[in-house]
Amino acid sequence: MAMKLRFWGVRGSIPSPGPTTQKYGGNTACIEIRVGEEERLLIVDAGSGIRSLGNFMMASDLPKGPLRADIFLSHTHWDHIMGYPFFTPIYIPGSRLRVHGPVSFEDDPLEEVVGGQMKYRYFPINLGELASEVEYIRLKEDPGIDLGDGLRLITKVLNHPITALGYRFEYQGRSICTCYDTEPFRNLFITDPSDPAYDEAMAVEGEVVAVEQNLAIEQFYAGADLLVCDAQYTEAEYVNRRNWGHTTIEYAIAAANRAGVKRLALFHHDPDRSDARLDELAKIYCQPAKNGETEVFFAREGMVLEV
Repeated sequence: MAMKLRFWGVRGSIPSPGPTTQKYGGNTACIEIRVGEEERLLIVDAGSGIRSLGNFMMASDLPKGPLRADIFLSHTHWDHIMGYPFFTPIYIPGSRLRVHGPVSFEDDPLEEVVGGQMKYRYFPINLGELASEVEYIRLKEDPGIDLGDGLRLITKVLNHPITALGYRFEYQGRSICTCYDTEPFRNLFITDPSDPAYDEAMAVEGEVVAVEQNLAIEQFYAGADLLVCDAQYTEAEYVNRRNWGHTTIEYAIAAANRAGVKRLALFHHDPDRSDARLDELAKIYCQPAKNGETEVFFAREGMVLEV
């Protein structure tokens, strides 16, 4: 085993606890990745699921020594950072954490964006009162970052209303990719020649750029052993949700197939998506051998995958 992944939160937009979401889970995005024999800890996103991960670390990791972890934020929308103030390790003396992620505005450092929710007007504990040692590292798109211990990271800008990054972790010839929140690029220019505002050159250029950008994202996760991908909507639902920054199940599967992905975890479930509905969709989209060589399944809280 090179890497082991566990889902602690798989929901999108807002936590949705309740009797209809118990099977797949109602917590927002949080993924744990353990790397190598030393089980180096990587955490992708700090949605509400990170609270339970923190409690798990207190019980299983703290007895072995001071807590160490790298947190990678896909972006700073609230559903992906809201669990950070409830992540117990940040209050433990001796803990050393590194928080990596993009920011959308040059004047706002990552520490201010993430820690801004820890002000007395919102939360009883201020960011400056944390007992742990936390380093904030701003990331941009990069074709190769050496994380040490033989671990390599590739970052890719995705299509979302604010800057969002996809992460590709490579270790000992294996790879785990995250690709969310993101929406397929499309031509934003008028393509109807009968429209008075139609400009042929702009319409053609817009189409070329959209195709190029979608191909670049597929190349980013090409051949991945595991891809965790935004799949919040069906094609039918997406018609009324364009430009919200999310992908359809159908597109995610087709793109993963084209890119030669081995396993695809459909992720960021809509908060209104019940367990029963996800089971129905699994029967439609996750049948063995239906999706070429790609194994397709819906991510579930508590699910553990070895790569």
